[in-house]
Amino acid sequence: MGTAKTFILLAAMTAIFMAIGFLVGGTVGMAIAFVVAAGMNVFAWWNSDKMVLRMQGAQEVPEGTSNPMLRAFRQDVAKLADAAGLPQPKVYVIDTPQPNAFATGRDPKNAAVAATTGLLNMLTREEVAGVMAHELAHVQNRDTLTMTVTATLAGAIGMLANFALFFGRERAGLLGSIAIMIFAPMAAGLVQMAISRSREYEADARGAEICGNPLWLASALEKIERGARAQINPYAERNPAMAHMYISNPLNGRGADNLFSTHPSTANRVEALRRMAGEMGISNAPAPAARSAGPWG
Repeated sequence: MGTAKTFILLAAMTAIFMAIGFLVGGTVGMAIAFVVAAGMNVFAWWNSDKMVLRMQGAQEVPEGTSNPMLRAFRQDVAKLADAAGLPQPKVYVIDTPQPNAFATGRDPKNAAVAATTGLLNMLTREEVAGVMAHELAHVQNRDTLTMTVTATLAGAIGMLANFALFFGRERAGLLGSIAIMIFAPMAAGLVQMAISRSREYEADARGAEICGNPLWLASALEKIERGARAQINPYAERNPAMAHMYISNPLNGRGADNLFSTHPSTANRVEALRRMAGEMGISNAPAPAARSAGPWG
């Protein structure tokens, strides 16, 4: 189902590309846009995960890293992947104080997970495990292909619309320019249609099963939301079409926040996780406090 949704998404994005090409350059512009879109579709299928990681400033954590926090982080991701029955993904870190994380990759064999330094510094080790389990659930549910391709193509359409607005006025005229301005919100609408909010609840539930304690993720989500409001993620601000990939909305409300928001309410997610903990017989208590020593001290 995820692959079929991705093909539909690629077709829709191609149609928007061709429409913008027609407004800018007529039939010739539409033909050029089709060729560009076809090339982008092939590129997005095979390389969008690498592009997303690069655009978000992610750096891979090497297996033999000397940093004790990153070494423990990598080991914990490997244990969680084993618990989920998944191949070990590549592990990345993003140097920004905002706590957040995402997963990418076209399939479980080519998956990667990324966490910000803010997440590793702010959360306890148990809470980080809950977040990574959530991201591995996206990998297992094969959400990452659609999420990654959507991020790449929606961002490209937004840039193309802006380019057309400034350089296509001779051909399109004022009304055409106004019409072109509509395509960026259309791209955002496609993001919202392609990325169902229900996937976050599903990943929360499966992630809680993988790590073994829904309260770890519940506590992490509350901390992440507070941190996301207090800290700016410059990579997400520059590429708002990629915001849906993060576990929590990384945008701080500068206009694009509402346009590209695909995240359900954190309070609702936490409530669902606490109910799940009750059903599992786990005490409704907060996750352990940060330790005074060790990688997460």
